[in-house]
Amino acid sequence: MNKASLIACHECDFLQRETPLVKGGTARCRRCDAVLYRCVPATHDRALALTLAAAILFVVANRFPIFGLWVNGALVETTLFGAASSLYADGMWPIAGLVFVTTILMPSLNIAAVIYLLLPLHTGGFPHRPEIVLRVLRHVAPWGMIEVLMLGMLVALVKLQHIATVVPGVAIWAFGAVMVLLAAASVTFNTRDLWARIDAMQSDGGVSHLLSAGTTPATAARAGLFVCHDCGLLSKPLAHVHGGSCPRCHAALHLRKPNSLVRTWAFLFAAMILYVPAILLPVMVTSTLFGARSDTILSGVVFLWTSGSWLLAAIVFIASLVVPMLKILSLAYLAWSTQLRSPLIPHERTRIYRLVELVGRWSMLDIYVITILVAFVQFGSVATIDAGLGAIAFGAVVVLTMFAALSFDPRLIWDAVESEGE
Repeated sequence: MNKASLIACHECDFLQRETPLVKGGTARCRRCDAVLYRCVPATHDRALALTLAAAILFVVANRFPIFGLWVNGALVETTLFGAASSLYADGMWPIAGLVFVTTILMPSLNIAAVIYLLLPLHTGGFPHRPEIVLRVLRHVAPWGMIEVLMLGMLVALVKLQHIATVVPGVAIWAFGAVMVLLAAASVTFNTRDLWARIDAMQSDGGVSHLLSAGTTPATAARAGLFVCHDCGLLSKPLAHVHGGSCPRCHAALHLRKPNSLVRTWAFLFAAMILYVPAILLPVMVTSTLFGARSDTILSGVVFLWTSGSWLLAAIVFIASLVVPMLKILSLAYLAWSTQLRSPLIPHERTRIYRLVELVGRWSMLDIYVITILVAFVQFGSVATIDAGLGAIAFGAVVVLTMFAALSFDPRLIWDAVESEGE
């Protein structure tokens, strides 16, 4: 039996055999319908070209102004890094750090990792220690939020138009191009091919000698196998050992995420506590000659609605108010039902988990809008915009709910189903 003939679903742990697919085909789990793998041709040269183009434009996007603001005959401009620096200078270093990490650091690491992996392949070689870089790439990907930043720029653009004449800069177009290029590169970048090449270079790993065709248990855990979440390899632990190291990528292995529910509840409770000040406290404070005005997230939505930007108002309302609340409620329901070992509706609960992972990042929208407005509206005694304490609380809610989703192990949902079946 080929060592790649068995695969375990990352969401329900169900063991199944890999099936050859037609070009562009998708293999889904027979139990929970999760995507297992896709048949993507190894077009490494195309992925490299797209990523190199994205790298060049990413430098341009961070070197040139996002847009310009004409005020009393003067043009006010700033870069994305300059906008984050403005927040840092005002003492809002948690928000400044969050913006820097999600819009500059993580996308940079993503681009650099892909180039590091693909450039040696283009020249006929092979990257050194690719398994480490592939693991870094997997953990970095959820935290790069260029697409959310682009939407935040559009919302900020609408708001700034009510203050002065706005001139789109080179950076906003470059960021848009980077977003498209990275999306295209991710489609053509075949990590499974790279892992297969790593397998060919290593002498051990896999489960070719462990299971026979007629005795395949339902799940990897029942077969006594670890599934690596970083590279997908199935491996056999040493005797009397509950953890281990992946023989292919050296990631830490566990049958289930350690203390999954405890960590999920901890992050959730912290997010619940901070959600109240995030909604009630001002996220922006606008000072003018006529006085100061504090804006909460909800009042910002009302401003967009009354100014005629109904679509953007609806988007901000959903991303900044509805999504965080639904994430907290959904994760609480998943953690509670899993802790009770409920066997009910496992398919629906797994779909809820996928949806929570998918939409979580879009709550960063308001943070990016605030960052841009604070950077541009600094006109001394005439008008200034400063970030409020609500922005820090809201940013913490977004990060905590993302950590809660990452901590939750959906395989626990299906463990209760198996226990019920027994």
